[in-house]
Amino acid sequence: MDLRKARVVVTGASAGIGAATVSAFCAAGAAEVVAVARRTQRMQEMAAAWRASGTDVRLVALDVRDREALARAAQDVPQLLRPDVLVNNAGLARGTEPMQAADPADWDEMVDTNVKGLLYVTRACMPALLESAARNGVSHIVNLGSVAGRWVYPGGGVYCATKHAVKALSEGLRMDLLGTNVRVTNIEPGMVETEFSVVRHRGDASKAAKVYADTRPLRAEDVADTIVWCVQRPPHVNVQELVLYPTDQAHVGQVHRRPASGR
Repeated sequence: MDLRKARVVVTGASAGIGAATVSAFCAAGAAEVVAVARRTQRMQEMAAAWRASGTDVRLVALDVRDREALARAAQDVPQLLRPDVLVNNAGLARGTEPMQAADPADWDEMVDTNVKGLLYVTRACMPALLESAARNGVSHIVNLGSVAGRWVYPGGGVYCATKHAVKALSEGLRMDLLGTNVRVTNIEPGMVETEFSVVRHRGDASKAAKVYADTRPLRAEDVADTIVWCVQRPPHVNVQELVLYPTDQAHVGQVHRRPASGR
């Protein structure tokens, strides 16, 4: 895909993989990027750097769980629902308690964001994605799954279920869109050092730090570069799934740790 003519929509763009993905598409020369997140102040702080590349960057305040808010945002920024590339990155995990002790409100937040939010945004953008594919020969949906969508671990059952859903939805979309030239890619990272664990542990930075202690996790930029690479494949090539681990991780829960001096 020629990004110089492409409009890219990225959800969850205020931090972590989402913010890095906006930066990566700007650096790759995308014509326009629509950055979508609940926290607009965080995006505004990064906007000058994003725009310095020459990319037209638009910021949209939106909680993807809210269908009515999605419709209102599209009235204010029509480009939101007119992508050539859609990156469904918004997502989160809450808590590590076993299911019998978990707060159902955490389940609602994960399911509503990771599954329903992805569906709402994808469905709203679909007419434009189909039109773009017909006009340009290709358009692209990139979903941010996880290795948790392949393998389940204790204390993460519901989060893992949402990422299993992302895998299933990606496969179903690919089947439903066969013949339309709309590509669908599911990116499944392992351990990535972002705010993910801070959010999961409800702001407890010390607990979050232990997740990444004495090892070398992926960076948000590593995932963002991978997303851009998938989008830049020739129109006849679709990277259907891509599992991305750090070298120090062999499987969910199997992480090599070393003293800081040994990095």
